[in-house]
Amino acid sequence: MKKLATLGYLLVMTAAVGSAQRLHRPAIIGISHVTLRSANLKRSQQFYGGVLGFPKEAAGNRPDALRFRINRQQYIEVVATDDKADRLFEIGFQTTDAEQLRRYLAEEGIEVPGRVEAGADGSRSFYVRDPEGHELSFVQEPSARPVGGPDSEHQQISTQMIHAGFIVRDRAEEDHFYKDVLGFHVYWHGGMKNGQTDWVDMQVPDGTDWLEYMLNVEANPSPREAGVMRHLALGVTDIKPAVKLVKQRGWPMPEKAQVGLDGKWQLNLYDPDLTRVEVMGFQPVRRPCCAPYTGPHPVPR
Repeated sequence: MKKLATLGYLLVMTAAVGSAQRLHRPAIIGISHVTLRSANLKRSQQFYGGVLGFPKEAAGNRPDALRFRINRQQYIEVVATDDKADRLFEIGFQTTDAEQLRRYLAEEGIEVPGRVEAGADGSRSFYVRDPEGHELSFVQEPSARPVGGPDSEHQQISTQMIHAGFIVRDRAEEDHFYKDVLGFHVYWHGGMKNGQTDWVDMQVPDGTDWLEYMLNVEANPSPREAGVMRHLALGVTDIKPAVKLVKQRGWPMPEKAQVGLDGKWQLNLYDPDLTRVEVMGFQPVRRPCCAPYTGPHPVPR
């Protein structure tokens, strides 16, 4: 009996030590970037650089790509390609420790690369795919990034990206990855009809940015519909200057600025490849439909 008790004690202690050694998930604090496919880099530059006013920079050593810097931590990258599928094909998230996050995900049974890549700018990052195959990267920013300010002749329409979205087919499967493993939580959800959920905003666990599930999308959406669903959003304190800026720069606005069902002002623009760029107020101006907000709203950085 004494031997059995001793064996039981050892098993409990071994399990406790193993549990104590499990890695904690490092902070995931927001969106780092989105990567888009572009059929014509010159036209993309006209929109992201000329209309939206973001400073252009090289995308590492890639001659087939350009980056448009939103702020010191966020950018939009466009890659030249004839492939029209999934034009917004990658979302990057900022983390405080890329290597620990890589090892944490491996412990959780997620397929990860063998090592973290070091960027020429001092950043550290790695790529994974979520259960539905969406490409994600997790980026640890360098302690200091020497980035110049906005072009003085081209006022930026926004200085902050606050969310990005893509089509989701199986919410439960995606929730396991984003909610259970990564710690995201529902910030808000809503739909076109009462009692129907078409959009789920999954907020990062350690910040205010969010990922938007676009649900109930037909199996083979048109390029226009696909561009509506796979989108990015830029935060503003006031929608009126944004509208004025777009008009001055001569870019078409197929829709008027309006308050959405989430209670926030929004203006939908479309880049040359039909990807939707949603200019959105940081704060709601009226009560949202469908559900209350359950997390902090973004504020200008």
